[in-house]
Amino acid sequence: MSKIPPPSRPVESAEEGQRDSYGNVPGARVENRRQLVVKLAWMSLWMIYLIYPVKDLVSGRHGTAAVVAGALALVAFLAAYVSLVAVRSTRPESWRGSYPIVGTMVLLAVGTSFGLGQPWLTLFTYCSVCVATVVPPRLGLPGVAGTTALALAVALLVRADADTLASIILPCFLGGLAMTGLQRLISTMRELREARATVAHLAAAEERLRLARDLHDLLGHSLSLITLKSELAGRFMDSDKPEAARAQVADIEKVARQSLIDVREAVGGYRRPTLPVELAAARTALTTAQVTLEAAPSVAGEHPGLGTEEAGALAWALREAVTNIIRHGTEATTCTVTMDETWEGDGDRYAVLEITDNGRGPGKSAPGNGLSGLQERLAQVGGRLESGPGPRGKGFRLRALVPVRAVTGPAADSVHE
Repeated sequence: MSKIPPPSRPVESAEEGQRDSYGNVPGARVENRRQLVVKLAWMSLWMIYLIYPVKDLVSGRHGTAAVVAGALALVAFLAAYVSLVAVRSTRPESWRGSYPIVGTMVLLAVGTSFGLGQPWLTLFTYCSVCVATVVPPRLGLPGVAGTTALALAVALLVRADADTLASIILPCFLGGLAMTGLQRLISTMRELREARATVAHLAAAEERLRLARDLHDLLGHSLSLITLKSELAGRFMDSDKPEAARAQVADIEKVARQSLIDVREAVGGYRRPTLPVELAAARTALTTAQVTLEAAPSVAGEHPGLGTEEAGALAWALREAVTNIIRHGTEATTCTVTMDETWEGDGDRYAVLEITDNGRGPGKSAPGNGLSGLQERLAQVGGRLESGPGPRGKGFRLRALVPVRAVTGPAADSVHE
């Protein structure tokens, strides 16, 4: 199925790029025809209020010509309404083609109300909602008020009764007012997404700057020293002093090895994940896969005594478990994440991260490279990995255990008191 070209706009966030093909974030542009069809299907629920004009057409109180003209006008009004929803979903906000469509709808509402009677005043409710949608937020309330005033004037001119005024004019104003509030909410949500994307870009830029500073500080001195010692080694070789040259080469080897260690540590710190970040990423990824994440508050909270390496290993475990659910968690609809502590028989205390889903489970397949690598990563910090079927043999459960260091200092003293 061909896709509608998205409007030109900055990338807002990762979750927007991973949006499900059947739905879209409120206030965001639809990205393919399937999303557009879903949105139009939801909007079609409001077509129920067109029952009044339809009943008027089949009531028999109009002639054939009037019925045909009314039916054509109703079809044109409905086509204008649907096309407005479609173009507003696929075009940028700066596109002004919505105004002629709304103007056509208002003219049709006025003409049919004068020509066919008060049941057609219902069309003004749709006009009020569309006016609130297309005009700038600061003009939303005046636009709705003006449309309602026009509807009231037309109703009085066609001599609508009091019940009609109450059942049509009041919803005309309230519906437009509600859409004005919704537009403000959508605008706020869009601004929040843009602000979140900006914060993410700034954080990434700051992290790149930190890595650049670290690498500059680590390698600047080392490379300068290597260059100097290389020149000395060359001079000693030219002066027929092999022992001195060999000593300089040995120093170059030591400096290069230490530089390699420093770079690995710097890059390792740069790429070390954390539980709060991985939990947020897991929520986004699982939502995209239509899996509900149920995470205990303790997962993203503080964990006294849990070292940086141990916390990083648990974060890697969470990432691997979520990846397995997305790739292999057939029929999974829920993922539960808990964080607890346990004491082993030898008296050691362990932090336990448990991730469980309600899918089909692992079956008879052997653990893949991801779990094997995760087991090695946990073993490096003194932890271990446990995996297998979930409770009552359903789903898949992964438990990552890492040792908790003893808490020392004032906090520990207060606990002992």
